Amino acid sequence: MKQFGLMVGIALCLGGCAVGPDFEKPCPPTTSSYTENPLPCKTSQTKGVGGQAQCFIAGKDIPAEWWRLFHSCALNELIKRALKNSPNLQAAQAAWRQADENLRVSAASLFPFVSVQPSYQRQSFSGNQFGPQNAQDLTTFNLYNASINVTYTLDAFGGIRRQIEASRAQTDYQKFITEATFLTLTSNIVTSAITEASLRAQLQATKELINLQEKTLHITEKKFQLGAISRSDVFAQQAQLSQMRASLSPLQKSLSQTRHALSVLIGEYPSESHLPIFKLEDLTLPRDLPVSLPSVLVRQRPDVRAAEELLHAASAQIGVATANLFPQITLSGAYGWSSNFLPGLFNGDNVLWNILGSLTQPIFQGGALMAKRRASIAAFEQVFAQYQQTVLQAFQNVADTLRALEIDAEQLCYQTEAEEATWSTFQLTQDQYRVGAVGYLNMLDAERQYLNARISRIQAQASRYADTAALFQALGGGWWNRPSICGTGK
Repeated sequence: MKQFGLMVGIALCLGGCAVGPDFEKPCPPTTSSYTENPLPCKTSQTKGVGGQAQCFIAGKDIPAEWWRLFHSCALNELIKRALKNSPNLQAAQAAWRQADENLRVSAASLFPFVSVQPSYQRQSFSGNQFGPQNAQDLTTFNLYNASINVTYTLDAFGGIRRQIEASRAQTDYQKFITEATFLTLTSNIVTSAITEASLRAQLQATKELINLQEKTLHITEKKFQLGAISRSDVFAQQAQLSQMRASLSPLQKSLSQTRHALSVLIGEYPSESHLPIFKLEDLTLPRDLPVSLPSVLVRQRPDVRAAEELLHAASAQIGVATANLFPQITLSGAYGWSSNFLPGLFNGDNVLWNILGSLTQPIFQGGALMAKRRASIAAFEQVFAQYQQTVLQAFQNVADTLRALEIDAEQLCYQTEAEEATWSTFQLTQDQYRVGAVGYLNMLDAERQYLNARISRIQAQASRYADTAALFQALGGGWWNRPSICGTGK
């Protein structure tokens, strides 16, 4: 027993160490800006809906419910429905809970496994096995057993703790995947609502121009009846009107598909979702835009944090593979009672017990254990490269969005000026056509220019809203400012 106690003591002392590398979080990038050229303090501005200047505020925190900055009650309610019903979000939350329970399974390996084993046996044997003189003896008896068994694997070299570390990293990975799913879901709903509003505005503009062309056709037909123009002018106007009417179908198709996509995003069937109607004039363009410091972006992006946890798990697996090279120490014991009679089974005379200590040291497995360790190291290097790529893409997303916002504002300014100019030209040309001062082709060209300018202005306006939402997504969405969305109790 002294030797056994000495072995236990040595194993417990060794349990304080864990072989393999201790994980260190990668250092944040040292770059001080997102873009090659410095950002302006604010964007350009123009009159009209969505034309306000937007200010870039370095270091400003992101609200958890950033979509409320668009001041749309319909949008807020739609996201609320999505967070309740989205199957994608529910699947991510379930995966997080599963990982959390798997962590508990791994942690259980640190404790002894205790089991109770009662048994009953009825047995008969012949006296032959005790010699010919007892050949006629036949004995039948009952045997009752009850025992408590304990098995404990000492974590002498930290293999179990490294596995728990890997499981904990997997749990955190699923946490950040859930946050990324939440962010993607809310961002897709916002951008889909903006797309719907843009399509509705384009449809409205196209319908107004169709009305104008119908009036123009009526005037053209009157002129033809009076002999002022040729029939070819009437045919040309009819063709232009038909083309304009045909342009409605693709817009209507895109609008229907956008609303169907919104229904699916909120976890409802398109026929039953009863979605609200979104218009650009009902959305407010956020004016103060946060620009997180580059050094903190890697702590805010859920996809980067998820990649970091995969790196952590890969590091821990190196420790697991390293620990497998060392001895495995297992202690087991049993304490129980055995008797031919159930009454009195637990008398002191019926006590049985045993203690066993075993040590297993791998000696030769064809190099498999060393190969597994090298494979774990290679896996870590692979995940590290993937982490670096994720960080690079995160910075690219922010840089692209910041430049897009700057250019969107300028584009909207130019498109608004172009729309105003072409509208004035179209009105003037239409008046001149009525009195015969200009030809039909002049008016047709003025119509076409105004249509293109108006639709381009609507698209530029919608781009400002969509890229604003993209900025909040690129910066992480403010998940750190709200409670857990999993329900695991974390």
